Amino acid sequence: MGSVRLRLFTSSRRKTYPRRSGNPTIVAERRDDAESAADSGTGVEMPDSPSEPSLTDRLCAALRRRIGIDPRALAAFRIALGVVLLVDLALRARNLTAFYTDAGVLPRSLLAESYPLARFSLHALSGDAWAVGLLFLLAALAAAALAIGYRTRLAAAASLVLLASLQARNPFVLNAGDTLLWQALGAGLLCPLGARWSVDAVRRRGAALEGRSPTEHARFVGPRSALLLVVVLSVYVSNAVVKLRGEAWPAGEAVETVFRLTYLHGPLGGLVPESPALLAAATYGWLALLVASPLLVAAAGRIRTALAGTLVAAHLSMAFMLQIGVFSLVSATALLPFLPPFVWDRAESLAAPAIGRFRSAVERRATSPGVGSAATSRRLLPARAARAARAVRDPALSAVAAVLLVSLLAWTAMGLGVVDAPEPVAAVSDPAESDWDMFAPEPPSADDLVLATATTADGDRIDALYGDPIAADRPPSDARGYPTARWRKHFSLLPADDADRVDATLAHLCGRAAGFSGTETESVTVSSVEVDVSGSGGVRVRTVGARECREGSDRKADLIASDWALTLLTDHLWVLHAKLAT
Repeated sequence: MGSVRLRLFTSSRRKTYPRRSGNPTIVAERRDDAESAADSGTGVEMPDSPSEPSLTDRLCAALRRRIGIDPRALAAFRIALGVVLLVDLALRARNLTAFYTDAGVLPRSLLAESYPLARFSLHALSGDAWAVGLLFLLAALAAAALAIGYRTRLAAAASLVLLASLQARNPFVLNAGDTLLWQALGAGLLCPLGARWSVDAVRRRGAALEGRSPTEHARFVGPRSALLLVVVLSVYVSNAVVKLRGEAWPAGEAVETVFRLTYLHGPLGGLVPESPALLAAATYGWLALLVASPLLVAAAGRIRTALAGTLVAAHLSMAFMLQIGVFSLVSATALLPFLPPFVWDRAESLAAPAIGRFRSAVERRATSPGVGSAATSRRLLPARAARAARAVRDPALSAVAAVLLVSLLAWTAMGLGVVDAPEPVAAVSDPAESDWDMFAPEPPSADDLVLATATTADGDRIDALYGDPIAADRPPSDARGYPTARWRKHFSLLPADDADRVDATLAHLCGRAAGFSGTETESVTVSSVEVDVSGSGGVRVRTVGARECREGSDRKADLIASDWALTLLTDHLWVLHAKLAT
């Protein structure tokens, strides 16, 4: 009996097929039962082949399995990315006037002084709500086109430009989720996001009908795929290192501290049981996932699938538990490219009936009069030109991705202190000040709340952020969390000594309160309240500022109806959440 060998990397029965696309980075392989088992993490013993692959071949095959991405995973990533962009726009639109117009907390005159890159922002060309709203609409159309895969690369490029422009319009309301969103979108722009499950793919198939079926189990491999994976991996590795340098996370106390912070409570945050053992287990569990994150690339098959799936589930649970913007949704989306082919085989098998009906309809249309051989002949020359363009474009994109990949690895190493930052780099920015230190090395120990009191011309007192009537002598205990994560970010980055920004914020709150009450606002006072949650229970009240609203009448203080109405809706949802939590 001949010897047996575990086939983990490659097979002599594997065959590479030529493709018409001309993209050398997509490796098309015939997958037999043994390779499918290897992809799923199971071993299949097969007899020795007459021609054994070399060590180099096995290493290359192993590398392809780890940095290669299934085109269907890229398609799922594209769809989810488009949806996240739409969700982000919808959340931002609630406070469109507040954060992105001259009637808001950061007029363009102040923006130009504090953030020079704002001169490249399309959203800073006009301070009117209608102009910004139009850009929001264009971004939504681009995101929708990206999700369905229509003119995919153009839609991705437009989405990236509009996202960067929007973020540059107000950098003081951004968080780690915003950084990860544009990085994932930028890396995805270099990849063939529209190769599968897209309008573009359907149009290509229906237009050509040259008897060639798309390779179902191709892997997209190269610097571009590596960049997309490393963008995500760097977040987890950086956060793991920073958390391990603290005391609360290794001691199992961090999650308990986080859930004591009411300003971070999401829809279900107040319902988390106050069980020290359960919260300690959650701390160690999340820390273990972060420490194990290198296995997203180092492992393959079921190990990678289990780790990526667990991380996705954890992020989606955070979306309900914590008020951290779109970070959880972006993180879950960015993990989809790590899922191996057998996951998408299963997904496609479940959706096979619907896919078959849709494909049949496309093929019937493609073979109908006017779309037949004559139409195909007319497309032959453009098709050849497209293949020639790809032959030049793909190497160029790979070269760009390689440079970005090296830069990302170097920046991450400098940020973690593994290597020293060169003087030119340090002069521009400090890599140690990264955005991946979420709740690390120590979580906040103080609950950050706010008192925003407005007095109307009728003598009534209302909450300038929520619109609720409040008592005449409002104590610090009545302080509330911020309406959204971006409002919290704004106030946390609002220095008390920046009189211009403070005054702009107060002037906007004058108009915001007037929108709620329907009458003129006399004055606004804002105070920050910090409640210690580490055990002492101490309360510290800091006055942010006070303003007579009739001062500076040249300021645009009125809000568009949709802005304050949606904010009022947010307030009602917050009240409902508080009632459910209690």
